[in-house]
Amino acid sequence: MEKMTKDKHQLERYLKAQGWLQVGEEITNIEIPGAGNMNFTLRITTPDRSFIVKQSRDYVEKYPQVAAPVERALREAEFYGLVSGYPQLKKQMPELLGVDKKNHVLYLEDLGHGVDFTYLYQQGKSLKETELEQLICFPATLHTTVNTNATAARLPNREMRKLNHEHIFIYPYLKKNGLNLDDILPGFQEISDDFKADQTLKNRVKQLGKRYLVDGEILLHGDYFPGSWLKTKDGIKIIDPEFCFFGEPEFEIGIILAHLKMASQSEGLIKKALKIYKNRAPLNEDLCFQFMAVEMLRRLVGLAQLPLTLDLETRTVLLKESRGILV
Repeated sequence: MEKMTKDKHQLERYLKAQGWLQVGEEITNIEIPGAGNMNFTLRITTPDRSFIVKQSRDYVEKYPQVAAPVERALREAEFYGLVSGYPQLKKQMPELLGVDKKNHVLYLEDLGHGVDFTYLYQQGKSLKETELEQLICFPATLHTTVNTNATAARLPNREMRKLNHEHIFIYPYLKKNGLNLDDILPGFQEISDDFKADQTLKNRVKQLGKRYLVDGEILLHGDYFPGSWLKTKDGIKIIDPEFCFFGEPEFEIGIILAHLKMASQSEGLIKKALKIYKNRAPLNEDLCFQFMAVEMLRRLVGLAQLPLTLDLETRTVLLKESRGILV
C-alpha cells in the first residue's frame, strides 16, 4: 500500500495517477481538515476547487499504537453507496467522488471549513431545537429507508465492530488498561475502580456487547456523535460513517442521548430528541437507555476520552446513573 503524505509532489503524482487531478491542475494548498482521530485526511486546494482525500491505515492516526482495520475506508464507501439512492440522506453527507481500493483512499467532496459539534461539551453551550431536529431526522430516515427490506446488500463491517466492541464493552473495565484517569481529573481513578470491580455491572455490559455484535436489519451510521456532525454554510452535514453496520437502532439513538447528557444538555431537550425519533421510527426505549449507559461509562473511563468540562462530582453522578440503568 502506498501511504499518502503531505508532500506536494508525491500527492500530485498520486492524484494524477488516479485521475482525480486533471492534466495541468496543480495543488496550491494542503491542510488537515478538523481534528479527526481515525484516518489520514487532507484538504487539497487547486486554483479552481478543493476536495478531501482520506486514507485508512492499519492503525488509528491519532493513536498509532492502536491497531485498526485497514479496509475501513472501503466500508465507508459502501455506506455512501447504500444511501446514494435516497436524496434526503445523500444531501446531508459529502459526495463520494472516487475510491482507490488498492490503497484504501476515498476522494470526497469538500464541505468547506465547517465546525463539528464537539463545542457542545464546553460549559454553557446548547443545541438549538432546529439543529436537534435535523440531527435526529437523519438517523430516523436512515433507519426507516435503508434496511434488509429495502436492499439485499449487507454491511457486517465485522473488523470495525470488533474494534469498537473492545473499546466500548471490554477495555474500560480492565483493572489495568494503561489509562490513568487521575491525569484527566485528580481523584477520578479511585472512583472508576469501584465500577471496574462491579461484577454485576460487567456481566450486564458483556451481554449488551454480545448483542452489539449480532447482525441486525437496519443500517446504522455506527458512530453518530457530535464529532460526526458538521455545521457548514449549507447546513448540518454528517460525516465519517466508517463504523457503519446493519444492527439495532437503539444502539445509534443510545449513543446520541449519551452525548447529549455528557454535554449537559437539558432533560427537556433529551426528551424532545426521543420524541422526534419515535414520531418517525419504532424504538425500544429500555434497550436504548442501556446502550446510552454503556456509552457514558466507556467515554468517561475508557480510552476514547472527550473534551469534557465536567467536574468530578458530575462525572460520578453520570457513572452512578449508568450503573443504575444497567443493573
